[in-house]
Amino acid sequence: MPGVISRLYRGDIDIDFVGKRRLWYGLSAFLMAVSILGVLIHGLTLGVEFQGGSVLDFARTPGSSVEQVRETVRDIVGHDPIVQEAGRNWRVTTQSLDGDEVSKVQTAVAERFGVRQEQVSSQVIGATWGGEVAHKAWIGLAVFMLAIMLYLSVAFEWRMALAAIVALVHDLVITAGVYAWTGFEVTPATMLGFLTILGYSLYDAVVVFDMIKEVTGNLGASAKMTYTQAANDALSHTLIRSLNTSLTAILPVAAILFVGTTLLGAGTLKDLSLALFVGMVVGTYSSLCVATPILVTLKEREPKWRALAKRVAAKQASAAKAAAAAVRDDGAAPAAVAGSRNVTITDAKRRKR
Repeated sequence: MPGVISRLYRGDIDIDFVGKRRLWYGLSAFLMAVSILGVLIHGLTLGVEFQGGSVLDFARTPGSSVEQVRETVRDIVGHDPIVQEAGRNWRVTTQSLDGDEVSKVQTAVAERFGVRQEQVSSQVIGATWGGEVAHKAWIGLAVFMLAIMLYLSVAFEWRMALAAIVALVHDLVITAGVYAWTGFEVTPATMLGFLTILGYSLYDAVVVFDMIKEVTGNLGASAKMTYTQAANDALSHTLIRSLNTSLTAILPVAAILFVGTTLLGAGTLKDLSLALFVGMVVGTYSSLCVATPILVTLKEREPKWRALAKRVAAKQASAAKAAAAAVRDDGAAPAAVAGSRNVTITDAKRRKR
């Protein structure tokens, strides 16, 4: 295993990401279908900030459990509340309660869990603020998508912009599906997490696109390889950079999600870190296995690159015939021809310097 990792870091291993594009397309289509199905069946569990409601907090006492708190409050309000650990407290979220209902819940909680009634705090949260946050988040998302389309179209080309946008939508849909199937609440912090992962996913895709642009700059004149092969080589050479970037970003988020929320019970941190964790994992996958294959699929339809593919195929066929003739004449196999991958990448790096 260490030898494989070392070869991967040196760029000695080629992984045919583009050649397996049908596999990635099928996997992504399956994940997106499951995610959309989850949203349609279960919907998204909106937090109290979006729906409005009442929130009660009181200290956790030894022996108390989520189910005990839920049962106590349910007997008063008539529906299942949302019970969460918030540090050393229990946080109970219910539908909007009137003053009498709040008083009854405070009394029941105080009697069962041995706390004073005045220590059971309550507050009513309206849905207006959450609605404003959601509205602004949707506006921000639309502006972000438009700005990305314009920037990538100018800096690269519209096909790269389209591939990047498809990858971003892919990441958002799957992340939303995880929330739908797991039942985690969608809060304003979650919305901020969604917007954050867009930038992260886009960064990875742009790094790959920049390498592809560099490698394919004079590809048509050399006819050393097809656009598909060059794009796959560029992807292989940025693989380690993408993985390193992903790991250094995911590990702190995972620490916040799995360690911080477990020990500290930080609800807001969990809302934000879960969206970031899922989005970064999916974003790493999409930048490697979705964005570039889609770009290649679009580029292969251009007459320029179709003609190049034919020239490369003809050149390879001619080389194969020459090799066969050499075997017949000399009675020995010719020396292996060095792969064009290293030549192309080296030329690109030399031009860049």
